[in-house]
Amino acid sequence: MSGQQPEARSQRLQRIEHEIVRELSEIVHEQLKDPRVGFVTLTGAQVSPDLRTARVYASPLGDEREARQTMRGLQSAAGFLSAELGKRLQTRHTPSLTFIRDTSIERGVRVTTMIDEVRQQDAHKNHGS
Repeated sequence: MSGQQPEARSQRLQRIEHEIVRELSEIVHEQLKDPRVGFVTLTGAQVSPDLRTARVYASPLGDEREARQTMRGLQSAAGFLSAELGKRLQTRHTPSLTFIRDTSIERGVRVTTMIDEVRQQDAHKNHGS
C-alpha cells in the first residue's frame, strides 16, 4: 500500500498546482489593481509537499522593462494574492507565493518568427531562380 502513496500524493499535488494556477490567474486578472502588472499568463506552479510554499511561473507580455515591472508587481502583491487564494482553496495551509519569470512563451515566439523568416527567404530564393 505504501508503494501507491507517493503516486497518489503527487497526483494530489498536481491537482492543487493546477487549481492554484487557475485561481491565481482569475484573481490577477479580476482583482489585482497594481498598475505595474501588465498582461501576464501564469504558466505553472510548483507546490512544496507540505503546501506551505509555491513557486508560480509567470510569462509577462511586453518589452523587458514592462516584464520586469510586472514581475515586481506580482511579487509585491504575493501576500494579497496568497490571502485571496486561501479564500478559494479548500486546503489547511495557503502557500506563500514566489513568482518566477517563465520565458518559454517568449522563446517560442522568437523561434516561430525565425522559422517564418527562413521560410520567406526560401520562398524568395525558389521563386527568384
